[in-house]
Amino acid sequence: MKNLITDLKTFLILWSTQSLSQLGSSMTGFALTLWLYQKTGSALQTALLSICSYAPYVATSIFAGAFSDRWNKKKIMLACDTFAACCSVIVLFLLKAELLQPVHMYLLNAISGLMNSVQQPASDVAMTIIIPDKYYQKASGLKSLSNSLITIFNPVLATAVFSLLGMEAVISIDLTTFAIAFLALLFKVNIPSGQERDFAKKESFIETVRSGLSYLNNNRLILTLILFLAGINFVASAFDAVLPALILPKANGGEAILGIVSACAGIATLVGSLATVLLPAPKNRIRVIYLTMLFSLGTENFLLSFSDSPILWCLGQLIGWFFVPVMNANLDVILRTSIPLEMQGRVYSCRNTLQFFTIPIGLFVGGGMVDKVCEPLMRSVAVGSLAARLFGTGKGSGAAFMLFLLGITGVIICLIFGRILQNYTYTDYPEN
Repeated sequence: MKNLITDLKTFLILWSTQSLSQLGSSMTGFALTLWLYQKTGSALQTALLSICSYAPYVATSIFAGAFSDRWNKKKIMLACDTFAACCSVIVLFLLKAELLQPVHMYLLNAISGLMNSVQQPASDVAMTIIIPDKYYQKASGLKSLSNSLITIFNPVLATAVFSLLGMEAVISIDLTTFAIAFLALLFKVNIPSGQERDFAKKESFIETVRSGLSYLNNNRLILTLILFLAGINFVASAFDAVLPALILPKANGGEAILGIVSACAGIATLVGSLATVLLPAPKNRIRVIYLTMLFSLGTENFLLSFSDSPILWCLGQLIGWFFVPVMNANLDVILRTSIPLEMQGRVYSCRNTLQFFTIPIGLFVGGGMVDKVCEPLMRSVAVGSLAARLFGTGKGSGAAFMLFLLGITGVIICLIFGRILQNYTYTDYPEN
């Protein structure tokens, strides 16, 4: 344990302080959603906050690696974090001046999303530099652990501070956590420079982007894994859009139950992250990736679609989300050990675009299918019919039917890509 802490000292400082800052930013995002809904009463306008944040991230991620591979990773992270913090300062100023409007929040969220698209590949490469090879899986597990804790505590803390002290207090906490992370990165974290390729600086911007896409085209295992996860993200994001429509209208549902069911996802990822840190490396990481997703998507969607019991809803979340950090850890190891360090920035950026562009699509499809197709369809079925017995009656039955469709879709995606991935082999450290 002592050797572990010593070897990972730099990573632990960076991980802990950045996670703290992420918690602060998440609290601000959650509280702003509450504030905007109170102001407008519009679910669409509040949803646009996430869309405005995510759209620039997806659209620009493919180009962001060019910056990451050309310039110093630490400076990129410091600059992007500073821009994001400035957005929070502007929100605080407008709020205090009683001038804050939805359009301001959309614009500032878009800027924050843009900064995140540049910061993330630089951070990913920095992690590769400072983490010894043999600790990749454990480090990935720790990252999943912090993400799980943020998922659990973010809505609780944000709601409490927002209700008791107001929006200004939430943003002040966010800025405090940013300051801690910024100072730690600036003075306590050494990310060796000179890892960038000399010829990367001689490449044109377009050539740098093209080289990332070319690498993926020539490395079909990584490309196939990315496309597989794009399919998984489509199903998962559609699930996120459907879940409130399932639970809120139910007689044994409501806001409190939705909060409990959502918290189960964070609890499950927390336990899964701990398991990832403690478990030895599997013999076949590729098989672990698609089998965990097959079990997760199949079990979770079907349990929720066929049940009106909050206990089973929670069980579905616990089973489904437990395997997410397990999958992520194995994917992370494959990427870090397979992609040359000098290529990771641009490849990670291409990955972000290809893997995550399905998320906004899934959100729109999930919500649209429930409102326009599934709920009207379920209203037309007879009370004693098979569909009514399986998915229930009344509002929320259409959402249950949609989850059933998502379960089938997820299983098909896993089976198809599982068959394709069986053609590939992978060894953690082939040079050894």
